[in-house]
Amino acid sequence: MEKFREKKRSLFFGLPLSFTVYTIDEELLHRKEGFLSIREEDCYLYKIQDVTLTRSLWERLFKLSTIICHAADSTDPVLTLAHVRNGDEIKKYLIKTSDEERMRRRTLNTLDITAGIAEEL
Repeated sequence: MEKFREKKRSLFFGLPLSFTVYTIDEELLHRKEGFLSIREEDCYLYKIQDVTLTRSLWERLFKLSTIICHAADSTDPVLTLAHVRNGDEIKKYLIKTSDEERMRRRTLNTLDITAGIAEEL
């Protein structure tokens, strides 16, 4: 069951003139973009490590937000949800659900601290 379904909007009065749709459910963040040539991309929520919300002046005028998700995904480590409405709600949902999914799947995020040491030797 999908929780959020948003379209990318233009900065011109916040109208949904783009062919990009973001869908978020309990397990996946799905992005579908394009009109003639369609590209679909999925990211499991448990892979999302950090979420950033930005608002430019034009986005604030038309009540839009850009959400940047930093994920441990090899195909797209930075997933951007550009010019969406309800940015605060979407950000809170992504943070909460990604933590719940990590706990449910019993995954652990680790850092490779030996990478810098190996280069110095």
